[in-house]
Amino acid sequence: MQRFGSVVRLRPEMEQEYLRLHRAVWPDVLRQIQASGIRNYTIFLRDGVLFSYYEYAGDDHEADLAAMAADPATRDWWRLTDPCQQPVEGAAPGQLWAPMAEVFHTD
Repeated sequence: MQRFGSVVRLRPEMEQEYLRLHRAVWPDVLRQIQASGIRNYTIFLRDGVLFSYYEYAGDDHEADLAAMAADPATRDWWRLTDPCQQPVEGAAPGQLWAPMAEVFHTD
């Protein structure tokens, strides 16, 4: 099991919309997350920063993320959620969610 964390800023004027969307995530999006080997997917919010965490249970993370990005329902979902977000300082060009390095874990 691999663990992944990433961060992005939430646009202040879009916070309520983002929260509204996530109170009722579309079933097709949830199915694709599961089909892509993602487990225990969680998003936290503090002071305008979103932190996401998930565990990956598949065999090819890159291919599973590509399948998610190609999924029509997920793409439609991202068309709604992406405008709510903005990259954090230091994110790579074109990168919305910036990956974080794991520094500690205990079971």
